[in-house]
Amino acid sequence: MTTAATTTAQRLGRTSAYWVITAVVVSECLGGGFMDLLRMAPFYPIMIDLGYPSYLATILGTAKILAGAVLLAPRLPRLKEWAYAGILINMIGAAASHVAMHHSATSLIAPAVFAGLALLSWALRPAARRL
Repeated sequence: MTTAATTTAQRLGRTSAYWVITAVVVSECLGGGFMDLLRMAPFYPIMIDLGYPSYLATILGTAKILAGAVLLAPRLPRLKEWAYAGILINMIGAAASHVAMHHSATSLIAPAVFAGLALLSWALRPAARRL
């Protein structure tokens, strides 16, 4: 394979990985956001169990939906940075809340996985989606 073909294949692989990972992150944002707004399980009961007020579901749900929409939208590189930051803050906060309440280590898996996927999406994003 020539150098140009190798470079093209690598770029295609990176772009494909970005979109697959970003689709998972956006799905979690949109799905979780709507579930928060509708006060659905599993997120809402966990949030209440952690001691947070019920109105936080409206705030988080709205923020998650906005973050998911921004990640899908073309351009808007500065808003994308904020969306990624918000997703990470949400996931780190979820993990910290479970630790503070002395929940089992298994409760850290989902927030850690989604935080990792958000970081991967951010790291793999194409030049057109960067500042």
